[in-house]
Amino acid sequence: MIHTRRGFGGACAAPHHLAAEAGRDILRDGGNAIEAMVAMAATIAVVYPHMNGIGGDGFWLIKRPGQAPIAIDACGAAAEHASREFYADLGYGYATSLGEVPAAPLAKGNSIPTRGPLAALTVAGTIGGWQEALAYSTETSAPEHTPLPLTQLLATAIRLGNDGIAVSASQQALSEKHLATLSQQPVFAERYLGQSETGDAIALQEGARLRQPELAATLAHLADAGLDDFYRGELATHMATELEDAGSPLRLSDLNHYQAQRVTPLKVRLHDGDIYNLPAPTQGLATLMIIGLYDALSATHGISEAEGNTPRHLHALIEATKRAFLVRDSLITSPDAMEGGLEGYVATQQAHLETSALAEEAEKIDMQSALTWPYEPAEGDTIWMGATDSDGTTVSFIQSVYWEFGSGMVLPSSGVMWQNRGLAFDLASNQLRSLAPGRKPFHTLNPSLACFDDGRVMAFGTMGGEGQPQTQAAIFTRIARHGMSLQTAISAPRWLLGRTWGDISTSLKLESRLDGDMADALRELGHEVEVLEDAYSDTLGHAGAVMRHPDGTVEAAHDPRSDGGAAFT
Repeated sequence: MIHTRRGFGGACAAPHHLAAEAGRDILRDGGNAIEAMVAMAATIAVVYPHMNGIGGDGFWLIKRPGQAPIAIDACGAAAEHASREFYADLGYGYATSLGEVPAAPLAKGNSIPTRGPLAALTVAGTIGGWQEALAYSTETSAPEHTPLPLTQLLATAIRLGNDGIAVSASQQALSEKHLATLSQQPVFAERYLGQSETGDAIALQEGARLRQPELAATLAHLADAGLDDFYRGELATHMATELEDAGSPLRLSDLNHYQAQRVTPLKVRLHDGDIYNLPAPTQGLATLMIIGLYDALSATHGISEAEGNTPRHLHALIEATKRAFLVRDSLITSPDAMEGGLEGYVATQQAHLETSALAEEAEKIDMQSALTWPYEPAEGDTIWMGATDSDGTTVSFIQSVYWEFGSGMVLPSSGVMWQNRGLAFDLASNQLRSLAPGRKPFHTLNPSLACFDDGRVMAFGTMGGEGQPQTQAAIFTRIARHGMSLQTAISAPRWLLGRTWGDISTSLKLESRLDGDMADALRELGHEVEVLEDAYSDTLGHAGAVMRHPDGTVEAAHDPRSDGGAAFT
């Protein structure tokens, strides 16, 4: 039987047990959930390098007792030199001038290179997010709370970087999958791959010891010098030099100008609470729309609590996903590219979450037939983590380097592996997500946080690119609408509309536990169904959730598809 773990203090959930334990230790030492999350974020960057790192981006949702939730956008923008002309001069893009309709692609194609220094074109924002979150913690904590020093928050990550970690099964599998391209990145091959007897690069095997002393030294330097050093200090200078020398468009000025932002989160009002997520450039709007549309469909079509994990439950969520993705991909881009600035753009997104707008979209959904879906989704890999403390502060957090191992470019002296999030840009002109200096790339990242009217607060999320909104909606509806416990909701069989992790098909993918009558029923509704071999498939992401009840009870659950853990004080 599947059980949700419970306690009465603080709790942490992460896709790797060592990260959850790092957060728990900070809570035990008197830290709050924000400080615990910084410790978890540093640790997960060391123990899950294929999914995230300090060379990537991050997003926060923080709910402190008696205060409205706040969001932190720790997404880096494209470098000043990262223009379409920059790539055209190197043979990438279109043989047209700015402002013209794209014609023939240049010799090397119309896409930004996926690996290497040319893929490292956006500032890594996650460290700035840690910095902003800790500043918010200090501003809003009680006078008697003494902030824990960075040396303590980063200690576990530093130790694990020096002493070594056991390579996870997913790191081995993804190293093997991308060996051909990643082995061409010299520093990556040296640091994250092994060597056969014949001298060929091979993937590190599950259980092998992986030491990352350069990364540990960088974290130790940040602990002493302060997180701002990543952007405006000695570390920034060294990183900028190595990035430029390797051929990246990033420069020291790009790092100097970076600052994470506190932003107003998006919110959807349900009949029993509010759910929050991040605005553009994330796909948080899609997650909230799916959940809002499901509530509207439940009311108009009478989907009962007993119908969890039935064809009607899945069909409603899948069709809601299609409507939400259509809106998302007509709207979401870098806020600076839109008239009205960030405030006006948030209001535009929020308008799609109003009750009347959701009702209008829900009317377009046919509960008896699937909408044809010739759609090309986005890739991306990530980690989600949650934490809550005994005072009631709850954090939903997500951190990523985009593709597995990001750009594959590892800076020699610092050990920082840079993200390739800039692949989300379009080298064509006049597109919603056209590349331009200073623009933020589209993000699949989006953490969620629910505040129920009865006083419960739940942080939840997952990795998995296009699967993130779908899995979050599945987990939320299972818990809030169909009476499942946290762990049951996360462990139960899942589905994915579209592709992720390098798949080429855009079919509706079901874990093998959903085969049989469920698959047949969905096919009869018009879905193009593909049953995956695995009962618990990595393709469906690594989810987690943390719930705080008004009586002080806390619950936490992690995904059996990951190396995760839930830890309690």
